[in-house]
Amino acid sequence: MVMTDPLGDMLTRIRNGQRAGKQKISAPASKYRGTVLDVLQREGFIRGYNRIDLGSGKADFDIELKYHEGQPVIKKIQRVSKPGRRVYSSTEDVPRVSNGLGVAILSTSRGVMSDTEARDAAVGGEVLCSVF
Repeated sequence: MVMTDPLGDMLTRIRNGQRAGKQKISAPASKYRGTVLDVLQREGFIRGYNRIDLGSGKADFDIELKYHEGQPVIKKIQRVSKPGRRVYSSTEDVPRVSNGLGVAILSTSRGVMSDTEARDAAVGGEVLCSVF
């Protein structure tokens, strides 16, 4: 079975894991997903992640989810740009999520970064997802 949206799959695994109260979840590994996880870790939405080699060229990420007083830190995580409809943002129009309380993750010419990092670097790009 071919996966058409690997990033959307990982975000759904995170969402479902937090709703189920899991401490860790696993998702297939790739460099692209790793950079998104780096941004989520820097912004404080996950505790961290580890890459586990499964052999024969395959690997998984073990993602440690984060909770505060028993409640998930991530209230809402959704894919913005989808394979059927890409969403791009210019430097001036980089979105703010929940008036700056959340984070939009962008894929720019300088790599994957949060909305505040993109504003500081004065770059735009594809809006991958939003997290609150």
